[in-house]
Amino acid sequence: MAEEKKAKQKYYGPADKRTIDPASEAVIANRCDDGFIDLFARSDAMYPRCKFGSEGVCCRVCAMGPCRVQPDKPGKDRGVCGANVDTIVARNFIRMVAAGAAAHSDHGRAVCETLLAVAKGHSKDYEIKDEQKAIKVALDMGIEVGDRPIVDIVKDIAELALAQYGQQQGEVLYTKKAPLKLQEKWRELGVIPRGIDREIVEILHRTHMGVDHDYEHLLLQGARAALGDGWGGSMIATELQDILFGTPEPITCDCNLGVLEEDKVNIIVHGHEPLLSEMIVAAASSEDMLKEAEKVGAKGISLSGICCTANEILMRHGVPPAGNFLQQEHAIMTGAVDAMIVDVQCIMPSLPEVARCYNTKVISTSPLAKFPGAEHIQFDEDDALNIAKKIVKKAIENFPNRPDKVFIPDEKEQFIGGFSHETINYLLGGTFRASYRPLNDNIINGKIRGVAGVVGCNNPKDTHDWGHTEMIKELLKNDVLVLVTGCTAIAVAKQGLCRPEAAAKYCGPGLAEVCETVGIPPVLHMGSCVDNSRILIAATAMVKEGGLGDDICDLPAAGAAPEWMSEKAISIGQYFVSSGVYTMFCTTFPFTGSKNVMEELTVGMEKKYGGMWDFEMDPVIAAQKMIQHIDKKRKALGIDKARERVLFDMEKRREMA
Repeated sequence: MAEEKKAKQKYYGPADKRTIDPASEAVIANRCDDGFIDLFARSDAMYPRCKFGSEGVCCRVCAMGPCRVQPDKPGKDRGVCGANVDTIVARNFIRMVAAGAAAHSDHGRAVCETLLAVAKGHSKDYEIKDEQKAIKVALDMGIEVGDRPIVDIVKDIAELALAQYGQQQGEVLYTKKAPLKLQEKWRELGVIPRGIDREIVEILHRTHMGVDHDYEHLLLQGARAALGDGWGGSMIATELQDILFGTPEPITCDCNLGVLEEDKVNIIVHGHEPLLSEMIVAAASSEDMLKEAEKVGAKGISLSGICCTANEILMRHGVPPAGNFLQQEHAIMTGAVDAMIVDVQCIMPSLPEVARCYNTKVISTSPLAKFPGAEHIQFDEDDALNIAKKIVKKAIENFPNRPDKVFIPDEKEQFIGGFSHETINYLLGGTFRASYRPLNDNIINGKIRGVAGVVGCNNPKDTHDWGHTEMIKELLKNDVLVLVTGCTAIAVAKQGLCRPEAAAKYCGPGLAEVCETVGIPPVLHMGSCVDNSRILIAATAMVKEGGLGDDICDLPAAGAAPEWMSEKAISIGQYFVSSGVYTMFCTTFPFTGSKNVMEELTVGMEKKYGGMWDFEMDPVIAAQKMIQHIDKKRKALGIDKARERVLFDMEKRREMA
């Protein structure tokens, strides 16, 4: 136990702090006598954690177990059925991939169905917000545009996108957006997904007792399902959400718990599917709901978000994020939240319990997810606005029931969010010559060392937000431009890293100069966790622009999830690795129990895809390893040394001609 605490202090942040976020720290201190056991206390109660689970060497896929395998002890080195440690760890790994891919892909399916309803005229509350994006998506999909009505084009888009889920043969359509060399690599390995759902189902079949026991064969199927997420379900979700809700553009906003307002009805939307949150935004700003709020003595309605829903409504409406994953309980503990509206993914079942202490209504809305103690109002896209108003009315009616003691911390930070691939293109190249050329040129000339995508969740094993912040600061001071999504984006926005002014404070001289010239922050907020697909498209655009190789694995680039916790993160990590990206995870990596599987995740996958997994608990050392990888790629491209600038006179120019 003492050794575990010592390791926790060394790698997971300051030993005396649960969070580096001053707003959460203030709420915890203010509410310490309320008697509620929060997520940090529950995490501490789990120590010492099971060594078998932490290394991925336990198996419970059949009733002969559970089996805890110890590879160095004869007689205990196999499960009851004879499965060895390699089989068990590989199965555990790809089952996490399957669950993560299912979550993201199901999100995309819901968007497809709603877009199809809009195109058929069955949805009165949603509309096509970005016709230009619809035309671009249609062209990418090979759908005829011509002078056809936009609703007909969108109908074809939605139907073809939906077909990607149930497709049984062929190739998932969006894999054709990847660099040609990468596509050929996938075909040779047999990992291009045939259909999004098919690959997830096949993982569950192969990992059933008595089916597939070859760890390399299992991991190939994990790659195929993950690619069906990154280049399938997630990419579909992002592209079609842009058509429905508008392509994000950079927007200035505040974030953190200080965005709550004591004299207004405070509503927080939490989860991942913007179909609900878009309507809550509309309902909360409607004249009839504002009048209802006045009737109960409120001066208006204040809307904010938690987790990826926060990122979705931030990017398109400027609604402020109240916090990231580990702040969902803290938001309620302010006593100022009249309703927290939830749908799916990353929602703690503890919320109704903490809500009872502070008279907050927790309202679940998805047919997929119910929570004991929460009120359930099922959301239906066919009657979206009316149901959203019903939910908002519940929050308004709860406003007079606030506890006597309301504590809203002062802390909030301004930042810029909402950088889509399209807007980065325009910012770099200009409206009439949108291009990644300036980015590539500045990588080639060494002002920008490389690019890193830092994404993922929070984990209470870490000091909250510390891993994200320390890793990114280390990358910035070494001239690495950083792209962020999900809870990472909110974490570093709260720390002031998503403002243009951060370049002068945190960056090396080269990156600082480029950011100052272009007028962008050194950390670009690119959206929610499904929007990791935007990073894949940006990487592909860099390859196509030229000068940095002909595959994603040639780029001076790396990815990381410093505080990951969910199965979605493993699916994301695998589709980045399978796309050629060196991918670093911190905090924990529950697959270390098999040397062969770890060898395949690192050395083996680098040979196959050009990308690989890596694991390092210390986020600063992890960042340094990412920088070493970036330098290795720069050297391979021959851009690791400054080139002498030569001015040619007329005679030299004639010789060249």
